[in-house]
Amino acid sequence: MPTPQGFIEGLFGLSGQRALVTGSSQGIGYALARGLARAGADVVLNGRDPQRLEAACAKLRAELPDARIDALPFDATRHEEVRKAIDGFEAETGPIDILVNNAGMQHRAPLEDFPAERFEQLLQTNIASIFHVGQAVARHMIGRGRGKIINIASVQTALARPGIAPYTATKGAVGNLTKGMATDWARHGLQCNAIAPGYFETPLNAALVADAEFSDWLARRTPAGRWGLVDELVGACIFLSSNASSFVNGHTLFVDGAISVSL
Repeated sequence: MPTPQGFIEGLFGLSGQRALVTGSSQGIGYALARGLARAGADVVLNGRDPQRLEAACAKLRAELPDARIDALPFDATRHEEVRKAIDGFEAETGPIDILVNNAGMQHRAPLEDFPAERFEQLLQTNIASIFHVGQAVARHMIGRGRGKIINIASVQTALARPGIAPYTATKGAVGNLTKGMATDWARHGLQCNAIAPGYFETPLNAALVADAEFSDWLARRTPAGRWGLVDELVGACIFLSSNASSFVNGHTLFVDGAISVSL
């Protein structure tokens, strides 16, 4: 009979696994990469800017000197670039066992004035990138008969606020694409799920965090009474990356202080 520690390691340990996290030079992506590395995974950081990416890798290696940290720069919105990068990495380095599709962006404007070019950029960054990277990685996972894909959705997958209608549309699409991935790929041994963060202190939300009126509204609107901290997303990511979630598929896990379930 395994010891309690051995039992927990068997469920949640990620030793021997390799995880690619897109958009991981900062914010939620970096926090999730760090958490997966602390759980024993080899981690591959991704971003479009090679210099920022290497700086993030250097920072993470300094924090976790015993962890294996690789960099894989590519633009997640460019299909052929993604395919070439993923295929090359798999051939030269080894399998990607866990994919966290985290790359994303935000733009705020009234819907009647929302710039068309920004709408297209949101579509490419927040949803097309998940298709591009998810497909490229899944083709290898399918051949191995196993794999974990975690898409970063949002509380806006279920809710809307003024000024971010296109963002809300993209995050709703993330939830439905996750369902589609699970429907197509579960039979191949893949588990495809999403994490929907509520309001977290990140560079993406810096303007809102600095807005005292908004932060006061958020504290009153959220049953937990505060902004989330990015490290509070790590447990959900480890769960969905591990053996503990072997029969969880097509699910969106809200990590939001209960804002999505209350009026």
